[in-house]
Amino acid sequence: MNKVIAICTSKQKGTAKVMVDEANLIYDFGIEGDAHAGKWHRQVSLLALDKIEDFRSSGANVEFGAFGENLVVEGFELNKLPIGQKIQVGETLLELTQIGKKCHDKCAIFYQVGKCIMPTNGIFTKVLVGGKVKVGDRCELID
Repeated sequence: MNKVIAICTSKQKGTAKVMVDEANLIYDFGIEGDAHAGKWHRQVSLLALDKIEDFRSSGANVEFGAFGENLVVEGFELNKLPIGQKIQVGETLLELTQIGKKCHDKCAIFYQVGKCIMPTNGIFTKVLVGGKVKVGDRCELID
């Protein structure tokens, strides 16, 4: 089943995020209280559970949120989705706006983890329909 495994937020950009049980996503803004929220194209970031598990299998001990991701999801190969893909997450609707990103030069995540998988495996979305997202909520690709 495609679902939300973890929700993570942070007060400052360039830092690891901490897990929360649920979040309020605001239309065309992002996650309430998250440093990356705002009127831009990278409002909510997603990372696939299997990519984090692959990183962990190399011996790294990383928690969810370590790469700065907002949502950890299971069931999709996120970095293979097309730009513009819509994803229903709980009662919200997200639109894929960017795949990967250039990382900050030696940000806090680099010093904590040693490297980042967001540049190649993370995706960024904007919020088309706001609402609550909870750990365990279904994720569904919308045509």
